[in-house]
Amino acid sequence: MPFFDVIILGAGAAGLFCAARAGQRGLRVLLIDHAERVAEKLRISGGGRANFTNRDLDPAAPQKYFLSANAHFCRSALARFTPQDFIALVQRHGIGFHEKHKGQLFCDRSAKDLIALLLAECDAAQAHGGQVQRWQPCAVERVEWIGETVGEGAAAAGGGHARTRRTGEGAPCYAVHTARGVVRAGALVVATGGLSIPAIGASGLGLEIARQFGLPIVPTRPGLVPLTLEAQAWRAFAPLAGLSLPVRVATGEGKQRMAFEEDLLFTHRGLSGPAALQISSYWQPGAALNIDLAPGQDLEAALLAAKASSRRLIANELAQWLPARLADVWVQPHAAWQRPVHEASDKALRQLAQSLHAWRITPSGTEGYRKAEVTVGGVDTRALSSRTMQARNQPGLYFIGEVVDVTGWLGGYNFQWAWASAAACADALAQSGQGGAAPE
Repeated sequence: MPFFDVIILGAGAAGLFCAARAGQRGLRVLLIDHAERVAEKLRISGGGRANFTNRDLDPAAPQKYFLSANAHFCRSALARFTPQDFIALVQRHGIGFHEKHKGQLFCDRSAKDLIALLLAECDAAQAHGGQVQRWQPCAVERVEWIGETVGEGAAAAGGGHARTRRTGEGAPCYAVHTARGVVRAGALVVATGGLSIPAIGASGLGLEIARQFGLPIVPTRPGLVPLTLEAQAWRAFAPLAGLSLPVRVATGEGKQRMAFEEDLLFTHRGLSGPAALQISSYWQPGAALNIDLAPGQDLEAALLAAKASSRRLIANELAQWLPARLADVWVQPHAAWQRPVHEASDKALRQLAQSLHAWRITPSGTEGYRKAEVTVGGVDTRALSSRTMQARNQPGLYFIGEVVDVTGWLGGYNFQWAWASAAACADALAQSGQGGAAPE
C-alpha cells in the first residue's frame, strides 16, 4: 500500500498550489482529482484569462473583502501570503498580466499560462528533494482514519482532542480508498472546492469528509451568482436584456447592510453583471435590493432645470444620464412621465427622480450553483486553525480554498484566498515533517 507524507484531494487552484509548495519543501505529495483536467475553474475564469488576484487587497485588514461566519479567520493566511507574493511568482515565470478594473489582475494571454505555472511548480519539487504525483482522473470512494492517539476522546472520526504520537510508516495515518486502490498518508488536505458550476466537476465531497470527522458546516448557498425575478414582475424589463449601466446596489439593514458600485446587466430573467454578482453573496431570500440607477447624479435638480428650458419628452431628457432604452421603459407606467418635460408637474419630476435613485426590487431567487462563481458557506472556520488550516479535533486533517467558509468579493479575491490558504497549509505541513502535528 503506497505511503505519502501528504494526500491532497482536489487539483484546483488551492490543491495545486499547496502540492507545489509542500513538494518544494521536501514532502512526498499525492494529488488526487476525479476530473480529467486540472484547475478547470481557473481555466474558465475571467473570460479565459483568470482574474488571479487583486492588488488592492489590504493585508492589514483583508477580512473586509470576504464573507464568513467567522469574519477574522482569513486574516492570518492573507497577511502572510499577499497578492504581491503571488504576483512575484507570476513574474518569475514570465507571464504577462494587466490590471483591468479596481486592482483586478488578469493574464495577458490565457489562464492556461497560469495552470502551466502551477504544474511547473509541482514538477520543481524534485529539485528540492520532494515529490508531487498526480492521480487523475481518479475517483475517491472513501477516507479512513487509522489512528494511534492519546488525549481526550477516541481516534474515531471527529472524536475529542486527539493528538498523534508519531509520523511515518506504521504511524497514525489516513487511508484513502480510490478507483486506483488504497493509498495512505500522515496528512490529508481537502481542497475539493465548493458546489458551484457542477458542469466542470464540482461536488460535495469535501463537505462529506468534514461531516465524517465531526466538523460543523456553515449552510451553503450560491454566491457571485445572477439574480432572478418572477416572470410577471420582470416582464416590462425583459426587453432590456443585454443593457448594462453603472449603479449602486445595496441590501440588508443596519450593520448588515452591504453596498457596491459596479455595472449592472439586465438579462431575460433578472439581473447580472458585477453589481448583481457582488450583492448576491449578501442577499437573503425575501430581502429587497435598493438600486440607484444614476449614482452621483442629482436627477431631481437636472429634470427641474430642464423643465425651464426644454420642450423634449421626459424620456429624451433622461437619456442624457441613462441608457435611452432604459429611459423609454421607465416612463411607461405613468402617464405623467410620458409628456414633454415642460408640461410635467414638479411633483411628477421629483417622483420620477426618486424612483430612479431608489429602485426597490425583490429577487425571487438566483440562477443557482450552475451559474454561481463561488459557494458561500462551507467548513466552519471555528473548527480550524487560522495559522495552519488544520482541524482542531482531528490531527493531520486540513481544509483549504473554497470548501472553507471564506468567500471573497468578485475581482480576484477568491483566488487569492486559494493561494494564501494553500501556502499556510503547505508551510504548516513542512514544519511538522509529515503533516502529523497536533492541532493548534
